Amino acid sequence: MNNKVPYFFLALAAVLAAAAIALLIWRPGAEKPVAPLPPEPSAIAETPVPIETIDQPLQPETPEEILENLGIGLSASDPSELLTRIGDALEKGDLATLSKLIGKQALDSASLAKLQALADNGQLRIRNPGGIREIGELELNRLARWALELEGRETGRDRILFDLRNDKGKWMIDRMILPPAPGESIPKAILADSLGVADGFLQAVLKQDFEFARDFVDPTTVSEAKIAALCILFEEGGYRMRSQKPLRAMFSRGDTVGYLANVESGDGTRSAQFALNLRQPPAPANWLVSEINLDSLLADYTKRVAGGDVYFSPLVKNPAGGETLALYFGFDEDVMSPRTRRQLEIVASMLKADPAKKITLSGHTDALGTAEYNDSLSANRADVVRDFLSAAGVPEEQIVTLAKGASQPRRPNLTETGQDNPDGRRANRRTEIYLDF
Repeated sequence: MNNKVPYFFLALAAVLAAAAIALLIWRPGAEKPVAPLPPEPSAIAETPVPIETIDQPLQPETPEEILENLGIGLSASDPSELLTRIGDALEKGDLATLSKLIGKQALDSASLAKLQALADNGQLRIRNPGGIREIGELELNRLARWALELEGRETGRDRILFDLRNDKGKWMIDRMILPPAPGESIPKAILADSLGVADGFLQAVLKQDFEFARDFVDPTTVSEAKIAALCILFEEGGYRMRSQKPLRAMFSRGDTVGYLANVESGDGTRSAQFALNLRQPPAPANWLVSEINLDSLLADYTKRVAGGDVYFSPLVKNPAGGETLALYFGFDEDVMSPRTRRQLEIVASMLKADPAKKITLSGHTDALGTAEYNDSLSANRADVVRDFLSAAGVPEEQIVTLAKGASQPRRPNLTETGQDNPDGRRANRRTEIYLDF
């Protein structure tokens, strides 16, 4: 009997344990929680939008709110993409988006007010094509200037300038230069720094505007003949500024800076370069173009335009000092070519702009023929240039003509062995234009 007691208690413990587990799993009076099912689509309530919020636009931010909430602006790996978005916002008159793209480092209350005035013009458009233009570099690969060219605007008010800084491959607006507002004077260069002057000078040359181009140079170091020659080279050679890095910073030494001007042919198949140095006189004077080195451009011009004739240069050294323009003639001819006529149109515009200017035309020949014949032929070559200028509206009292015959050759008429030198003679058949300003 006693041996059966432990088994009884073991069985009782097992029954009690089973009962406890059952109570944990199911409690009387409690229901198992069930997650609610999502309502049917038709049962989802829609909140109606008041009519007035549809008919009335959102209240735009005030200029004060825009400035207060402004961030650092948008950055982009491609500056043209950033300028395109800025141009789109400007055309739409979207001042808030425009400001956010530019950023707080380039905006203040005065510039924001000018932007508002531009944006309020519903007909404002970015010029197409060529409305987004890279001007050049202020610092090599670090600081570049771009322009938004505006359509149908008065000269001098036709662009907005942006200086963009490169930070680890991303470009963002560092500074903005707005055109003068109505009633403000229009400066010759919207910016008076070296890059602004260099670009202003080259844009004037591209437009064949000799008088405007002359305002950007130091007349003591850059001759008017060189300015005219550059106008001629651009017009005849069909050059344009290269779209990428048209002006590249070469050096900066205090009051002197140097830029490399990159140009290309009209079809973009050939490129060439020339150098510009600029000097800053004592304040308050602006920077001035103090030197123009055209050697590389002249070399490209003679190969591409002049058929490889290295002597066919529109700019030559004057024996009396300085530089002169040279117009060339065919053998035994005193008839101007179409090229010569285009060159003289530039010279005529220079003379008509200032009646006090005078020029000296000297006719020249090669060594073939008698002295008397060559004197007569050289006089005819000078006279035909004078007559063209007179017909173009230049008073004859501004023009002096000289007949030099074969007395002042630019190149030898004979080779070292005494043989005929056709290339040398080609360079000697000319009329030189000395700008005696």
